Amino acid sequence: MNSKTIALYFTLFNEIGIIEQLTRALVESKMPSGFLISHFSVLNHLIRVQDGRTPLEIASAFQVPKTTMTHTLSVLEKHGFIEMRPNPDDGRSKCVWLTRAGREFRDGTIVGMAPEMALLAEKYQPEHIEDIIPKLVEIRKFLDAQRDEPSKR
Repeated sequence: MNSKTIALYFTLFNEIGIIEQLTRALVESKMPSGFLISHFSVLNHLIRVQDGRTPLEIASAFQVPKTTMTHTLSVLEKHGFIEMRPNPDDGRSKCVWLTRAGREFRDGTIVGMAPEMALLAEKYQPEHIEDIIPKLVEIRKFLDAQRDEPSKR
């Protein structure tokens, strides 16, 4: 791969990273003090992939140590946003379940971003965004598969 092509793909990652940073700041500005994007992201992840996951599965999905995820989950549990229940497949571990309060917190945060999303919609028509999303999903799935199978590198 030549340097021009490497630069192209780095630019893609760089732009996605900047968008992520801007989104992080926006989301955190819509949440009560003391909550971070990590809290929102776990709730959002559980809605996207379905709750009932183990803390280890969630930590793996976020590529963070289990201890880091345990701390994040303890904050969510303290606020009543999740429940830890015994794993029905393995009595030694637990699974994470969203509560109504957790779903409402996540949904309320998204609703709080409506003014900023409206500004984005003024600049970019829904069709433009609809064209981009499948491409980003495809790239995410590819990168996810590479992460899960490092021997393919």
